[in-house]
Amino acid sequence: MPRNLGAGMVQVLVLNASYEPLNITTWRRATVLMLKGKAESLEEDATQKIRPDTMLPTVIRLRQFVRVPFRELPLTRRNILQRDNNCCQYCGYTGDKLSIDHVFPRSRGGGDVWENVTTACLSCNVIKSNRTPQEANMALKRSPRRPLSNLSFEANRQINSGKHKEWSKYVIGWS
Repeated sequence: MPRNLGAGMVQVLVLNASYEPLNITTWRRATVLMLKGKAESLEEDATQKIRPDTMLPTVIRLRQFVRVPFRELPLTRRNILQRDNNCCQYCGYTGDKLSIDHVFPRSRGGGDVWENVTTACLSCNVIKSNRTPQEANMALKRSPRRPLSNLSFEANRQINSGKHKEWSKYVIGWS
């Protein structure tokens, strides 16, 4: 076993038999699944080897389909900020002074739903006030939408950081 591979350092994307992303696991767990014949390697890191004849997997696919119940991602401040890449959707500011803005203001009947909340810096939120973006003459960089899953958040974070660009073939979501 290579010395620079800690138990949780290298992450592996786990796909269902239908190529749908299921989970992110450690390289050790992925290797066990492959050795037991329950998974196959789709992508490997050519620079890392587990054994002289086996490269480190970065994406594996389960051989049998696993049914997973649908769980809706909760609407929380953290999830909204993560969906919007911690960036003001009006001016592009990426700092600590971010807030949540209702596209259609709550004072005028706008609800707390994924499609009506977005990330805004404090100054843009004050300028927009209780108006719609059109009334305030402020265009949104990206229209707010419901995220696909929590896995998409984590996987896209790994892809955007440059750690696992090969995952982009398998993960559909926010980038």
